[in-house]
Amino acid sequence: MDSPLAGKRVAVLAENMYEDLELWYPLIRLREAGAEVSVVAPTAGATYKSKHGLEVKADLSAEGAKAKQFDAVVIPGGFAPDYMRRSEAMVRFVKDANDEGKVVAAICHAGSMLVSARVLKGRTVTCFKSIKDDVVNAGGNYVDKEVVRDGNLITSRVPDDLPAFCKEILAALSATAVNRNNSARPLAETRTRH
Repeated sequence: MDSPLAGKRVAVLAENMYEDLELWYPLIRLREAGAEVSVVAPTAGATYKSKHGLEVKADLSAEGAKAKQFDAVVIPGGFAPDYMRRSEAMVRFVKDANDEGKVVAAICHAGSMLVSARVLKGRTVTCFKSIKDDVVNAGGNYVDKEVVRDGNLITSRVPDDLPAFCKEILAALSATAVNRNNSARPLAETRTRH
């Protein structure tokens, strides 16, 4: 089996009321590509329920996880980001991942975590339309597209955008492998795609 992301470590954030597809689709797709995926939430070992009752168990706590352990972080939407942003450890994890140039991927309402982490100033992003004003007020340049990549930051609007969202995450993680092996430019310096 081809494993283009073998050796890559990805954190998928979780909290109660996450949007089912926005957590499970990337988690499964990244595992299929060979990445080691860990669920990071407020409490390690705790179970978190989606909007429709699906459960996911946290592998690590946000307090115990460190951004430097991972190549990427994926933030699902739903109502979960409203709970995530109340956790200083979860917000700090996202901010640290961004500051270290890791791939940070947020879909739908997950843009609110980017607002709380204060990583949007001057960045071109998309999100669910109801948080567009929050993103703009945090300094983001909003565009209405299925997926937007600005350096290490990848954003999408809704569950229908998941195929393009995951394709862009895979491309970004593959690019970091090329960058490490061929001493190319860091991911944060790559050209904006939107």
